[in-house]
Amino acid sequence: MYEQEQIKPYGEEGTKREQVEQMFDNIAHSYDTLNHTLSFGVDKIWRNNAIDYLLKNRQSTDSVLDIATGTGDFAILAYRKLHPLKIIGIDISEGMMNIGREKVAKLGLSDKISFQNEDCANLPFNDNSFDAVISAFALRNFQNLDECLKEMHRVLTNDGHLSVVDLCTPVSFPMKQLFYIYKKCIMPLLGKLFSKDNTAYSYLPDTMDAVPQAERMQSIIQQAGFHNVNYKRLAFGMCILYTAKK
Repeated sequence: MYEQEQIKPYGEEGTKREQVEQMFDNIAHSYDTLNHTLSFGVDKIWRNNAIDYLLKNRQSTDSVLDIATGTGDFAILAYRKLHPLKIIGIDISEGMMNIGREKVAKLGLSDKISFQNEDCANLPFNDNSFDAVISAFALRNFQNLDECLKEMHRVLTNDGHLSVVDLCTPVSFPMKQLFYIYKKCIMPLLGKLFSKDNTAYSYLPDTMDAVPQAERMQSIIQQAGFHNVNYKRLAFGMCILYTAKK
């Protein structure tokens, strides 16, 4: 068991999955605003980097699975840049996906992008179902990271690609010291003010410290069956892009 799998938003009662679902339902109304504010809008660039990897390494991408799709921003971006025949976004939070469904409907993309309430550790899709699996800022929230990665590998086509971005802790001076202050003081304060959830934006920084990063996560992804696993630190080390092939 990895350290971040033991960290729960609301204490010991209930599983991590149950508590993460509750947490994201609680903060769904303010998630987009806070996400863009807390990252100074750079989260959009990080998602673009993940899609650009697919553009550079695939001639075409007809089907995409967005793991922990949240409010659908990553799925919408993937459609706009990759033009697949279908995108399925999965999440355990109906509150988050309901906002995503509203966005997609307003854009007239409901026939291209759909949402399903599913657990990444037990996907309902057949083997070899998707050309690409994408995910943003979710690895640290999984109750069983190994099982989730194995499922991502299973549902990819034989020439499929994985492209994942996740937050991490910078390792170099002075960003390491500045980021420590930011995530321990500023992030929880803003999260509490805007989301009205006293716990969520303390839980998220804690899991950022605990989740395996860089070479260790690279090794874990390889153990799930992936090849050509690489990582790239972005934005002074505050985010990492992980890429791989089946």
